Amino acid sequence: MISFSYLLAQIPQTAQWSYKVALVMISCNLLAVFIGRFAIKKAGVGPDLPMGKPAVWKNFGIPELLATASFGHVLGAGFILGLSNAGLL
Repeated sequence: MISFSYLLAQIPQTAQWSYKVALVMISCNLLAVFIGRFAIKKAGVGPDLPMGKPAVWKNFGIPELLATASFGHVLGAGFILGLSNAGLL
């Protein structure tokens, strides 16, 4: 039987939340929005964002924002885990 302390010892240590971690997550989300802005084929199908419409946000609504933010969080989690594993965070 495997003890609970042995299982806890197998969990890798991750970086604690800091400004570096926040900067990586924000950067990944901005990168994902930038990629999604030009990669989404059928943009503007759902409801619009509830803000002014500068030319940059034309045909970029709530579904696109949710999709790119989700992708950004997946990218951010991967970057944070990778950078902390490499000892850079």
